[in-house]
Amino acid sequence: MQNQAPERLRLMHVHAHPDDESSKGAATTAKYVAEGVDVHVVTCTGGERGSVLNPRMDRPDVLANITEIRRGEMERARDILGVTQDWLGFIDSGWPEGDPKPPLPEGCFALVPVEEAAAPLVRLIREFRPHVVTTYDENGGYPHPDHIQCHNISMHAFAAAADPEQYPEAGPAWQPLKLYYQHGFNRPRTVAIHEAMVAAGLESPWAERLEKWKEDPEHDARITTRVPCGDYFATRDQALLAHATQIDPDGHWFAVPLDLQQAVWPTEEFELVISHVGPLRRPDGQPEEDLFAGIRDVVDGSGPR
Repeated sequence: MQNQAPERLRLMHVHAHPDDESSKGAATTAKYVAEGVDVHVVTCTGGERGSVLNPRMDRPDVLANITEIRRGEMERARDILGVTQDWLGFIDSGWPEGDPKPPLPEGCFALVPVEEAAAPLVRLIREFRPHVVTTYDENGGYPHPDHIQCHNISMHAFAAAADPEQYPEAGPAWQPLKLYYQHGFNRPRTVAIHEAMVAAGLESPWAERLEKWKEDPEHDARITTRVPCGDYFATRDQALLAHATQIDPDGHWFAVPLDLQQAVWPTEEFELVISHVGPLRRPDGQPEEDLFAGIRDVVDGSGPR
């Protein structure tokens, strides 16, 4: 009898808004897609209340059709990255401004009870059966209410998907093997790129930000994993540009030359927070270089053991 073909590895990213999949970990995504990994993006909201950040797109016709336009942008980015994607269907909470901040809009994602908001994500985890899930940390990466809610439902769904007693209507239980927080936008990376820009006689887009960004060695030390993906930075940038309402092609995202980024910081960073295949940190103290470290050895034709 012939041996079964190895099971394909599967990676799921859970994001708050369309464009997050392209601004957070997109080069890692493109790398794994190129290697034959199945990558699925879950988008919690439609981004309906997001600001238009590209001056060229700040027009009445765009604002009047922002939901449809952002869906079209997501489709283009999805195709560029080579991923599959699902919408959870929740309504963007918006970014509350003012002091004190106003109440969040009724019915928005951030106000949905976590157990209820996690239900469709549990179903998708059980259908796609990812070996690895990524999401945001407890602060949402930054404290947007949708990002924090994305963290909350990701953590709840990661555990609940493996428990047949919970959400029995969502299909057979599935245990993902690892969960990571995305830390791609971190201070050490920003400092290194800023200093390289200055050394090259170029104007750094990060000078003002770094003046206000307090050092936090404890937070920086949370990074456990650095995925080498510099060869896929161009794909990341193409996916970003697909979100034309959100990305100004003349803005800070593209102010740093690609070859400088690849030379100075050719990785994207993650924090391993749950592992069912080994310790959270390597015994030698060095960072992982693979989100599937410890998984490749236990995935065969019958699935994870």
